Amino acid sequence: MKNLVPSWIRVPVVFFIIFGAVEFFIDSGEKPAFIEYPAVLLFLLLVLLILIAIEAIVGALENVMLYKLDEEAKARFLAEKENSLKFTWLQDTYQKLLGQKPVEEEGEIILDHNYDGIKELDNNLPPWWVYSFYISIIFAVVYLARFHVFDGYNQIDELETELADARISLEEYKKTAKDLVDFNTVTLLTDAADLKAGQAIFQTNCVACHMADGGGGIGPNLTDDHWILGGGIKNVFKTVSEGGRSGKGMIAWKALLKPAEMAQVASYLLTLQGTTPANPKAAEGDIWVDENAPAEVTPSEVTPAEAMEVNTNDMVSADN
Repeated sequence: MKNLVPSWIRVPVVFFIIFGAVEFFIDSGEKPAFIEYPAVLLFLLLVLLILIAIEAIVGALENVMLYKLDEEAKARFLAEKENSLKFTWLQDTYQKLLGQKPVEEEGEIILDHNYDGIKELDNNLPPWWVYSFYISIIFAVVYLARFHVFDGYNQIDELETELADARISLEEYKKTAKDLVDFNTVTLLTDAADLKAGQAIFQTNCVACHMADGGGGIGPNLTDDHWILGGGIKNVFKTVSEGGRSGKGMIAWKALLKPAEMAQVASYLLTLQGTTPANPKAAEGDIWVDENAPAEVTPSEVTPAEAMEVNTNDMVSADN
């Protein structure tokens, strides 16, 4: 088998078998193992050098042994090697792809040109080049008809499709990557686990200024409807992230808390609204009204004329 397959085939085949085994058994994520782990690259280079060295050593040993044989053994060894090397299908295939004439037949294609003793051969173009040229012509015709005659999709269409897929993938990723949230994308968390985590963060970091029940101390009361920098999950998240008023507000917690943790604590402290703390601090700021909330008509917003009209209609309905 060694004599049937030349060394320039054996070495790459063995190397790529080892390379495939390394990629199969080493978990390197989406990147190849030799890129993710430089030690793997060094190992593969060492393996390649060892394989080349083995081939060189074996060849050298054969030559040494050949010269130590007697004439009869040497002739027998050379005859066996010559017979084994007659299986040259790779070389024959290579010659066919080149389309060259054998050296013995080059006299048939020598041109009548002579340049200082240098003669020119009239070789045909290699078959692989000719077939590749024909294939490129067929491809060009199909491409022209598909994309220019029948208005096939173009690069702009491909870009828009890829952008649409990227947006979908990004939205799916954001659903599981909570730490990508900011004050523009944050939403109110209502899951019990998130609120419990937010309560733990609040008790660890916020009770010193806002008290355990949110009634306020150094910091404002979190249980009333008044807000200094705006209420709602987006404003509260931004306040927690960026900090309070310059010089007298709380610090920016974005350096200490992850976005997901700030969303949890902001959602939790909104649950304190409407509760009754032990020693509530006086309200600060303005009453905040969510502009996106559905409008509600309160009794004070109904004019006397509207109230009289309603009462009259009720009386007429009762008489009917």
